[in-house]
Amino acid sequence: MKKKSRKLTDSEREVLELLWEEGRPLTSAEIVKLSEGKTWKPSYIHLMINSLLKKEIIQVAGFRQATKNYARTFEPTMTREEFSIHTLREENRLNASSLSLLFGALLEEDVDKELIDELSDMIQRKKDELEAGE
Repeated sequence: MKKKSRKLTDSEREVLELLWEEGRPLTSAEIVKLSEGKTWKPSYIHLMINSLLKKEIIQVAGFRQATKNYARTFEPTMTREEFSIHTLREENRLNASSLSLLFGALLEEDVDKELIDELSDMIQRKKDELEAGE
């Protein structure tokens, strides 16, 4: 079975970012309203939503009454961080050996002791989890 590509168009990414920023499920009408400065027509929003649903990037969260009818609401299927990791793996073929190179490059940036301690704690928790599973 062929793996689904989750590569997004710029407009799809903007819709996804909007959903993450709002932090709540949105209807297509709300997406149009919150997309100030965009000239997206409702028909284009529906195309993007259907594409994002097909790629399993968003899901139907429920329904909300909008005037006399009910409208579907949509939410992301993953967090921004989870999507970033998925994108790195899909587009750059990130694997265990390149992961250490990525962390090394990130640590070359301006980081403070607090961030290093937090990362160290995460690594220790993962080590403990792996050892407990053996």
